[in-house]
Amino acid sequence: MKDESCRLLGLLPPLLFCLCLASCALRPGPDVLKPTAVALGDAEQVTVLAATNRRPVDAGYDGVWAGRMSYERFDVSVPRHRKDAAIDYPAAANPDPDRQFIVRHREPLSPAGVAKAATSGSFDGTAGIFVHGYNYSYQEALFRTVQVTADAESKSPPILFSWPSAASVAGYVADRDAVLASRTELQALVSIIARTPKVERLVLFGHSMGGFLVMEAVRELKLQGRRDVLDKLVIVLAAPDIDVDVFRSQLRDIGWMKTPITMFVSKNDKALMFSSTIAGERARVGRLDVSDRRIAEAARSEGVRVVDITSVQGTDGLGHDRYAAIARYGKRLSSFETERRSGPGDTGAFVFNAAGSIVASPFRLVGGAVGGGDPDMRRQAALNA
Repeated sequence: MKDESCRLLGLLPPLLFCLCLASCALRPGPDVLKPTAVALGDAEQVTVLAATNRRPVDAGYDGVWAGRMSYERFDVSVPRHRKDAAIDYPAAANPDPDRQFIVRHREPLSPAGVAKAATSGSFDGTAGIFVHGYNYSYQEALFRTVQVTADAESKSPPILFSWPSAASVAGYVADRDAVLASRTELQALVSIIARTPKVERLVLFGHSMGGFLVMEAVRELKLQGRRDVLDKLVIVLAAPDIDVDVFRSQLRDIGWMKTPITMFVSKNDKALMFSSTIAGERARVGRLDVSDRRIAEAARSEGVRVVDITSVQGTDGLGHDRYAAIARYGKRLSSFETERRSGPGDTGAFVFNAAGSIVASPFRLVGGAVGGGDPDMRRQAALNA
């Protein structure tokens, strides 16, 4: 026991060092949220809607729970010629729209205003809510949502749900508490958007600890019997920071979804390695190894998709933000190997092929898909096995 404790203590410093390097380099302050009147030039404009239960402070929001929601619309210029998912924040003086992301317009909204804006323009029936992870400031979460939206070429403005993360490497436990305190607010937002008549499909995307928040909010909806909302949901979890046993418990409560839950994972995610270590070597769902046949079998029995994205290059040095680089494959991710939308049978373990051409599917099947029979009966049989 003593040797094991020493090993863990020896592992923490380098992991913390890596996390500090990834999170502290050039972190933007709230001033980047101030609108700047610049010509678009060759840049494109992206609109993002934001809902948060953070406390308003100066130009932005801090990591304190406000006890009420704030809603806003942001119009942000995005450079067209970007090589990867990295974000260049605007300079205080002479911001450059050809290189930097720049807020051009900002306005407060009501909950009804958010629903209306999310379904305006060339809305195709699919709305989206993005929930960020641990150690994110409001402005970092907003600009990441902008980047993903630009790369995915979304037809309608997505909605960022920003919970009160402490935006600190040392704030892991505080962030976990903030997630638990934010379940009701996220559930309320999801219900508002799902009940909007134009919305046929609502993609609920959670990254890292935000994936835990997503699953908890969906669990509450199931316990409330909100099938009208649940049937519209498409749940995507990127590098989910969720204990494996907790995740299985959440799945039992939620049951099989109309569209299978999709998880993007990587066994060499260093941030989740840190999370696992401070949790007493408890395995995290985001580090599942799809080459293990047991993982493929478990994914099929639980009615979920596990997609390995290790081949994708991240920007944080930890392999924790790889999801941001696959946004440009958004249309293919929704069709999942064919031109149709995915259904209850498309479950199992898969590998993302980042080198795939635009014609070929970006997925290579590792574990076969389940077909035939009633999903609930198949799942119950698997759980009883």
